[in-house]
Amino acid sequence: MVLPDGEERVIRVSGDRIGGPGGECLVEGAWLLPGLVDVHTHPGTNQPGEDFDEDLHRSHMTDHRDAGVLLVRTPGSVDPDPTRERHDPTLPRVRRGGRWLAMPGLFFPDFGRPVTEADLVDAAVEEAEASGGWCKIIGDWRPGDPAVPLDLLTEAIAAVHAIDGRVAVHAQTAEGSRNAVLARADSIEHGMHLDNDLIPTMVEHGTALVPTFTAFAPTIERIRAGEGAPEIREWLLTGWEGLFTTVRTAHEAGVTVLAGTDSKPCGDIAGEVLWLIRAGLPPEAAVAAASWTARHWLGLPGLEEGAPADIVAYDADPRVDPSVLRRPSLIVLGGQVIGRQR
Repeated sequence: MVLPDGEERVIRVSGDRIGGPGGECLVEGAWLLPGLVDVHTHPGTNQPGEDFDEDLHRSHMTDHRDAGVLLVRTPGSVDPDPTRERHDPTLPRVRRGGRWLAMPGLFFPDFGRPVTEADLVDAAVEEAEASGGWCKIIGDWRPGDPAVPLDLLTEAIAAVHAIDGRVAVHAQTAEGSRNAVLARADSIEHGMHLDNDLIPTMVEHGTALVPTFTAFAPTIERIRAGEGAPEIREWLLTGWEGLFTTVRTAHEAGVTVLAGTDSKPCGDIAGEVLWLIRAGLPPEAAVAAASWTARHWLGLPGLEEGAPADIVAYDADPRVDPSVLRRPSLIVLGGQVIGRQR
């Protein structure tokens, strides 16, 4: 069966593309998905503040690939040369997002590209042009920190849109999330404390939501065990609990909700799908958020004639049993068999 349509049909591969005559039968009776997608991941470092490491980058990307993730978006990188082409046909395809753009005090020290208010608009355009269309702006940080002003964020996003680029905004405070929505961000990364009254505006603007439950979950466990300053604990717990309602409400209203893990270990997109289901997404929508919906949103097709031959096969329907996403029976990347369950 081929998803998302659920039809029983034969997928043939010619070279690195779907289609063409002949071809070897690689698997029978399986459920086939377009390669999985992690739309928020940062391969190449383990902790904020670390230097980019080429070997670690390859290891992280291999972990993604072996989990069936064949396309990633990296909204924010510490790669010293993020414009350098490093395509490796054995590793997932990449949609780059440039370096993080952060005002003083609004990000991890010495991480990303520091900018002032006077620099932000030009820097956003530069990063988008350098990375193939995307840039990432840190729109807010901790509770009590001022968010990037709405008029400035609006100007930066409009400038990137003027060159046909797109902007991801880190937003996890009420003010930061509000500004990101009103400024017409293309994606809101995290969205904690987002005022749900703004969801219709997200629909109108076509703003996607990437909640990254996977990144917050370990922190929430530690906070519930008593770690952290009281004001931070309350802020995070309230934001975490509200995020479930936000994600469900956003999906029901027509917002594109996507799956991104953000944190390490890489290759746990299946876990993020399960979090989306816990938040109230129907299983099919949650699987789509990590496959065909995400691919369409990033500009790549699914399993159709002429599309890249990026295919993941499973022994059961992941819409019925999402846990099967952790057990791909076959992984094909660019027409080449990468992994097969024995």
